[in-house]
Amino acid sequence: MRKIKQKDEVVVIAGRDKGKRGEVLTVLDDDRLIVSGINMVKKHQRGNPNTNQSPGIVDKEAPIHISNIAIYNSETGKPDRVRIEIENGKRRRIFKSNGKTIDV
Repeated sequence: MRKIKQKDEVVVIAGRDKGKRGEVLTVLDDDRLIVSGINMVKKHQRGNPNTNQSPGIVDKEAPIHISNIAIYNSETGKPDRVRIEIENGKRRRIFKSNGKTIDV
């Protein structure tokens, strides 16, 4: 079980976007995530008249490594770490700082 999942709110803890918050859009297989509004890059895009796609330079999110982000704890207002406990055969994600369950 991964400690960070899709739709989690995360904080960047290293890199040029340090301190920014965003929501995880996708989790890629190679320990990378795509987070909304984080690690924005410019992509030069060719137009395609068949799909009404206009040419130009587009801003898009690039993948960021999972080690550069931490999950956001809304109760403390800070980034936090996660531990996994197994209870009755079910796995639960828990914040390390205050022991609250992430998954409801």
